[in-house]
Amino acid sequence: MTDDAAGALTPDVVAGSARGRTVVVAGAGGVGGRAVCAALTAAGAHVVAVGSRAESLTHVEAAETAVLDLADPEAVAAWARELRSRQPSIDGVLHLVGGWRGGSGFDDFAWLERRVLTTLRVLSRELRDDLAASGAGRLAIVSSASVAAPKWGMANYVTLKAAAEMWVQAIAGTWRAKHEPAAAVTFIVGALDDAGVTELLATACAGLWSLPTEEVNGALIDLSRATESASESATEPATDQGE
Repeated sequence: MTDDAAGALTPDVVAGSARGRTVVVAGAGGVGGRAVCAALTAAGAHVVAVGSRAESLTHVEAAETAVLDLADPEAVAAWARELRSRQPSIDGVLHLVGGWRGGSGFDDFAWLERRVLTTLRVLSRELRDDLAASGAGRLAIVSSASVAAPKWGMANYVTLKAAAEMWVQAIAGTWRAKHEPAAAVTFIVGALDDAGVTELLATACAGLWSLPTEEVNGALIDLSRATESASESATEPATDQGE
């Protein structure tokens, strides 16, 4: 049995899967968030959908929802205490809070920093120990393929996405050094409104508990290449399939 399957499993938890896991999805009201919540719910997880506006969570498939300012440490701490009082463990935090503003202006940087980086820092600091204690904790974020090919027109955005990646790597490194049965992962995408991206992301998030911790911890999983390959295959001339 791998460490993913170990730990203090509750009767509803199925080792090596998302079933029975309590998974917090931050940014649940967005395109990617809704898809991820639906996939996790279908996989049997107890999904806690978190968003900044109640109306964005109306049609999200989740066991429970919470309207929360994830950039407010005190609000997040109070919410986390209440969640811990009801759930035997917190097994996943999927940070899908996003936003886009181009350029390099100061105001745009501050707006993006609060959404892309501050919310991640606050939420992961609060729940990091819970994930480590889970026995199969998973932290995941979504970053951009643009980080590897930055341009001045998106300097603020790629700077903060790169910082978010390093934050996750720092958590992954600490878990690795302490031999904690938890993994921190970064998914790389082009754009979430590209064909097939949300489905790939949702499937990948729901499948995180099927992957061994030592293999996935610290991984950068590039979903943008998968969608590019699928797009190229779709445009290739069809071959004769029969007589």
